[in-house]
Amino acid sequence: MNSDRLNDRNLLRIHAILFDFDGLMVDTEILYCQAAHALAKMYGTSVSDETLRRMTGVSRMTSMTVFVKECGIATATPEYLLEQREEIMSARYKQGVDPMPGLMAILDRFHGRLKLGMASNSSRRLVEIAINGLKIDRYLDAYQTGDDVINAKPDPEIYLKLMARLDVKPHECVVLEDSPMGAAAGKRAGAYVIAVPSPFTADADYSFTNARAGNLTEAAEMIERLLTGVVTRHEQH
Repeated sequence: MNSDRLNDRNLLRIHAILFDFDGLMVDTEILYCQAAHALAKMYGTSVSDETLRRMTGVSRMTSMTVFVKECGIATATPEYLLEQREEIMSARYKQGVDPMPGLMAILDRFHGRLKLGMASNSSRRLVEIAINGLKIDRYLDAYQTGDDVINAKPDPEIYLKLMARLDVKPHECVVLEDSPMGAAAGKRAGAYVIAVPSPFTADADYSFTNARAGNLTEAAEMIERLLTGVVTRHEQH
């Protein structure tokens, strides 16, 4: 494997890892798809895979606006449907959610070495149910949800707010994201972005990111190399 050592002038000083939540830390994308199908059925319609893809990685309200428009629902507003979806998701989260492969290992590996934060477009209500259920709150130094963010991903606001909570500068952060919208938010915030696509986002364009990993285990190895100043050539876009 060819590798280069970053020179001292360009050496990345990594102090924090910022994680996306849905589809990156926890396996919730299938739950959101199931909730969308359930909602569509309630209103006598159906939702396509294309619509589901367009609902991924954007704000909750944008997601439901897309849902209402593309499913042709005229008897309920996006706001009301969002409330219904939150109730469905809350019930499913309480039954338990699964961590993405490699999550616990990457948290264990860097806990105490780097600051760890999480940024999610999801509501604090859902995020806290999942965090408590997985017992990962002890790993996180801070997290930022979509409840008090005006501009959702791909706007950098959510990552900039999380960086402020962690008291780190953008160039000191590695962002791990599974969606192009989230990855764009991390880049616009000024972080080093590693894309870790989920099966739902694997075909998206991530050429603008700094690197792409197949899973969290591979991402952990990339971060380790960043900390030592050694990166493989394919990790340098």
